[in-house]
Amino acid sequence: MDDAGATRGAPLAAVEAVFREEHGRLLAALVRRFGDLDLAEEVASDAIEAAVARWPVDGVPPKPGAWLMTTARRRAVDRLRRDRAYAARLALLQVEADRTEAGPTGDVEGDLPDERLRMFFTCAHPALPAEDRVALTLRCLAGLTTPEVARAFLVPVETMAKRITRAKKKIREARIPFRVPTASEVPERLPGVLQVVYSVFTEGYAASSGPRVQRPDLSEEAIRLARILRRLLPAEREVSGLLGLMLLIHARRDSRTGPDGAVVPLEDQDRGRWDRPMIDEGRQLVEVALTGGPAGPYGVQAAIAALHAEAPDLASTDWPQIVALYEVVLALTPSPVVALNRAVAVAMRDGPAAGLALLDELAGEPQLRGYHPYPAARAELLHRLGRLDEALAAYREALDLAGTAPERDRLRRKLDTIGQPD
Repeated sequence: MDDAGATRGAPLAAVEAVFREEHGRLLAALVRRFGDLDLAEEVASDAIEAAVARWPVDGVPPKPGAWLMTTARRRAVDRLRRDRAYAARLALLQVEADRTEAGPTGDVEGDLPDERLRMFFTCAHPALPAEDRVALTLRCLAGLTTPEVARAFLVPVETMAKRITRAKKKIREARIPFRVPTASEVPERLPGVLQVVYSVFTEGYAASSGPRVQRPDLSEEAIRLARILRRLLPAEREVSGLLGLMLLIHARRDSRTGPDGAVVPLEDQDRGRWDRPMIDEGRQLVEVALTGGPAGPYGVQAAIAALHAEAPDLASTDWPQIVALYEVVLALTPSPVVALNRAVAVAMRDGPAAGLALLDELAGEPQLRGYHPYPAARAELLHRLGRLDEALAAYREALDLAGTAPERDRLRRKLDTIGQPD
């Protein structure tokens, strides 16, 4: 690239960097001002387009976020002047929003000038279907375009567009308020917000389908969103727990696949490639999450991840402590998936027969039907017990259910190891 090209590229790169950092804040402030998510999205896009056109010529302004906000507000005012009926409808919505905001004192927003918190709780509102909450969070808070959100979950753009449109329609028709819950509401509503962020992360850590087993871009967006949440809600220990959990898991990313994208099991991973600064940060967050009161499920799961991170190898991992912590998680949030993880940990502590007995108790759980880690775990334990015919059948079941190409390849290699390839 010549000097002129480099000069043009720098402002465009700055636009993208500002957009990724400021998009959620910009959108939240516009929704707060005008009371309409569609209008806010349109004028935010207009402001970005204006920046792409102006900044390469005029230079990046000293306060790019403020420049975008001013430009977006002007565009919104222009649109409302042209459409009086639309302006009248928005005025009514704003009256309702103001009435909702005039709630009892003790609103946690008092110390939170960043209005992104409103968007977190709106996008994760329990009235919205779970898949719509994730899509809307990525669209509004992570700043992904609709095609990017569709690509993240490997669905057609039209399908994702319908999900996002459906979510915004539900917000509008049900008159879901763009507001921070009161202090008394936060304990009830926060788990839904955290679940949305963690759903984004888990799809990045273990993709449900596609050519790759990991989507680091999604995992990193989830971590970025969790960092924002922690700045907004520093006293909420489960926010620290979730961020710590994701950091401790994401620290292993470089060792989880080989150069060809093949899955590398935990026992074979090069722990020297684990991100130690990220692990150190995660462990500090675990201490915050477990100090000052009863532990929450994310804090306890983060403690499990910390034990894995601290162990020099699989054999010396503190499996008794991990089993005990899984029992705490099961007591807090009973789940067949957590029970599956506990059974695997029991197998490491007490041997494959003990783990297999627990897995067999879960055979009738509807949530585990179609969940390939369940037959894969059974196959592994059956293989270790020398029950090869049963192991083959379980590996084939897992192979039929696996969604990503690398995971299917791993299971085929397991079949080959037994000596009877599929």
